[in-house]
Amino acid sequence: MRQKIVAGNWKMNKNAEQTEDLINELIQKLPTDTQTKIIIAPTFVNLASAVDHTEFTAIEVAAQNMHQAEGGAFTGEISADMLKSIGVTTVILGHSERRAYFHETDALLANKVDTALKHDMKVIFCFGEELKDRSTNSHFNIVELQLRDGLFHLTESAWTNIVLAYEPVWAIGTGETASPAQAQEMHQFIRETIRKQYGSDIAENVSILYGGSVKPDNAKEIFSQPDVDGGLIGGAALKADDFVGIVNGI
Repeated sequence: MRQKIVAGNWKMNKNAEQTEDLINELIQKLPTDTQTKIIIAPTFVNLASAVDHTEFTAIEVAAQNMHQAEGGAFTGEISADMLKSIGVTTVILGHSERRAYFHETDALLANKVDTALKHDMKVIFCFGEELKDRSTNSHFNIVELQLRDGLFHLTESAWTNIVLAYEPVWAIGTGETASPAQAQEMHQFIRETIRKQYGSDIAENVSILYGGSVKPDNAKEIFSQPDVDGGLIGGAALKADDFVGIVNGI
């Protein structure tokens, strides 16, 4: 059975004190009997303290990004080895904001994925179409290309460390959300695309998350779709009650 996952991407929010406060609130309010994997991704400067603070809890800490090189003259960047050394074993790669604002290409992301997997890290790989792609009915093609160029060089065994996160860019931070039917249509297409490349075993076992303005009041309907295995949550992850409500929607 595929793993159900709810991951909170905190982006550039929460200082050290606020991070600790939110984690404390999540520890108090999150269900302890859930089979859902719960992940939070604070900023780089708060990762080490978050790892310490969530020890002996069901909350896993992930990084929002990492560099593809092992080390060297890359001012301001963070390597996989640095993340592993503080207990972070999961990284989000390819988020739409990294693609848009920092011009990360599928080729670059393929290198980042390789580096993460070399260090035995799990990767939440993000991809998705912009509004112009959907309006021209090219959204399926865009998603297929992002998957092919970012991940289809991987061996079958590597897919045990891959989680997919479909982000319709037009629904991130806009208040717009793909309808449950739209989400299911794309997730089914993604799974079929994986099936054509790697076969049914990998396609049926890879978790595919939906990321695009998920809230407590729409989470249950979205997550009930047969090919939606959870969510990559942005703004709603910054409020404990909202995040807990989304987790309870699985």
